[in-house]
Amino acid sequence: MAISGTALVLFLILHMIGNLKIFFGAEAFDHYAHWLREIGAPLLPYSGFLWIQRVGLLIALGLHIWSAAVLTIRARKARPVKYAHRKPVQGSYAARTMRWGGVIVFFFVVYHILDLTTRTFNPVADTAQANAAVVQGFAPERWYVTAFYVLAVVTLGFHLRHGIWSGLQTLGVSNARRERVLKGTAFAVAFVTCAGFLAVPFAVLTGLVK
Repeated sequence: MAISGTALVLFLILHMIGNLKIFFGAEAFDHYAHWLREIGAPLLPYSGFLWIQRVGLLIALGLHIWSAAVLTIRARKARPVKYAHRKPVQGSYAARTMRWGGVIVFFFVVYHILDLTTRTFNPVADTAQANAAVVQGFAPERWYVTAFYVLAVVTLGFHLRHGIWSGLQTLGVSNARRERVLKGTAFAVAFVTCAGFLAVPFAVLTGLVK
């Protein structure tokens, strides 16, 4: 789970940085989207790199979900009989809602692909017009899309904060001396990633991006 989670976190950070390209103008953002499809050419076919990336992400996501299921089953087998009385366990909101947070993020990813990748739900069908698709996708009249996006990104933030911290523990990076620094690092990565993703829809709503 820690290794697959690391791959997904790295992708999210790179994806967030790429999204911020939209603040450099429509032409720059459309050029960036086109460039992604030409990576590896002529060795790879058009969009070949993106398909390799998608397959890799699908494998990482599948392994992450599978790991979560295995760990849940192991935990239940370890104590098949529930506690008669269980004291409340101290922990963050993120830690207590990791599973439901993962479910929300999963369904959002499915919608996000249908909206901005396949353009099934997006008003702009032309895949060459990346900037227009984002602007139309987060248009004020489609407020429900933005609301769902914000919910998913905030949920992702909680998931990242706890997931990064747990992953560092699993990989043996954490210890008593580094605990505070690593917790701060996990929070900072989650906060910056969420802020980067949320900047785009809010920029569209305020007219900063057109």
